[in-house]
Amino acid sequence: MKTLIILNDPPYGTERTYNGLRLAHAMAKAGSDVTIFMLADAVASAKQGQRTPEGFYNIERMVGRVLSSRGVVLLCGTCMDARGIAESELIDGTRRSDMTALAEATAAADKVLTF
Repeated sequence: MKTLIILNDPPYGTERTYNGLRLAHAMAKAGSDVTIFMLADAVASAKQGQRTPEGFYNIERMVGRVLSSRGVVLLCGTCMDARGIAESELIDGTRRSDMTALAEATAAADKVLTF
């Protein structure tokens, strides 16, 4: 099954991105073909070098788990530009993308989930 998960919220401050990544990892581990598309403030979730307090979840590590389970992580390039995030700052394996790719992923998906 192909699943597209669209994330909109920032990496910290709400738990939507956290929960979306938890689900994406679980689905990818179970054999689903998972693509994550990050829009708006969610693009900050793919920034490398995140440091969180001990015992607090770390979104960078969670993105890494999705990637290690063969998930795909795409980011809205317009949203990156608006937030001053350069491609060189991204977690290895994540990719700058665009609305055309989101439209294609949406059309190809069996299920689309938004967080």
